[in-house]
Amino acid sequence: MTPLLQVKNLHTHFFADGKVVKAVDGVSFDVARGETLAIVGESGSGKSITAMSILRLIPNPPGEIIEGEITFEGENVLEMDEEQVQDLRGNKIAMIFQEPMTSLNPVLTVGRQVAEPIELHKKTTLEKALDKARDLLRKVHIAEADKRLDNYPHQFSGGMRQRVMIAMGMACEPKLIIADEPSTALDVTVQAQLLELLKELTRQGDTSLILITHDLGVVARYADRINVMYAGRIVEQGTAREIFEQPRHPYTIGLMNSIPKLDQDVKEKLIPIPGAPPDLANVPTGCAFNPRCHFAEDRCRQDEPLLEQVSGGHYKACWIDVSD
Repeated sequence: MTPLLQVKNLHTHFFADGKVVKAVDGVSFDVARGETLAIVGESGSGKSITAMSILRLIPNPPGEIIEGEITFEGENVLEMDEEQVQDLRGNKIAMIFQEPMTSLNPVLTVGRQVAEPIELHKKTTLEKALDKARDLLRKVHIAEADKRLDNYPHQFSGGMRQRVMIAMGMACEPKLIIADEPSTALDVTVQAQLLELLKELTRQGDTSLILITHDLGVVARYADRINVMYAGRIVEQGTAREIFEQPRHPYTIGLMNSIPKLDQDVKEKLIPIPGAPPDLANVPTGCAFNPRCHFAEDRCRQDEPLLEQVSGGHYKACWIDVSD
């Protein structure tokens, strides 16, 4: 079956002060219908820029998609005119942004904001759109939806505002939702509730989900497949089971060692990844992760590894076999 979304050899660069920042540097992946794909990595790894590239939200200048192909339902998004892209955004592909307080309009009621994409894309009356908005607020488990429809964003808690963003994302029954760090800055209980809600809604509507996060532990029970990104590239790719049971890239292993475990002794310390992510305008020669990797050899500092198949759908970009 043809994937819903295919991204091939995507390069998104930013140009400033005579430098070229390679935010996304040759990324390829696909998303099947009804699938949840997690894109994981530290801040600055290129996750959000990849997502924004899919919807052509890269500000130009200073950014530009300089190469690649993004195919959604058989059509190349990069070849669409502005009207076609506008019809895609919020209608067929919805994006839930990281910080709802800056994404929601403070002077419009929540009901008006949830109703807006329905009114715009479905060509319906405001009254009918508000009725649908009320149903959506109920669907995302906001109590007293009839009353909350007339409230403003500041009258909601952080978790409730994020539920409103999810309702907006689901408003036009999109085929793909991109959730960019949807539970950041929320406590772990609310975080789990929101991720369960997203998974439940996508399952009900047979909607695909791209879940972007810096926390590999968050996606353990929600993702079907995982892309691990570092320095604008995918360094490991596979099913959630393959990634968690046998990670094959040192960076993935480092992310896992940074996750607190329920059975962990309170005296046992987490093992952080040393150093910091590289400057994307000056990425190290060879494997970008080599300055932080204790497995690194001379070849890692000289030659850039490409994604190679480990088994089935499991791929890694590493010269070293860390399976032992």
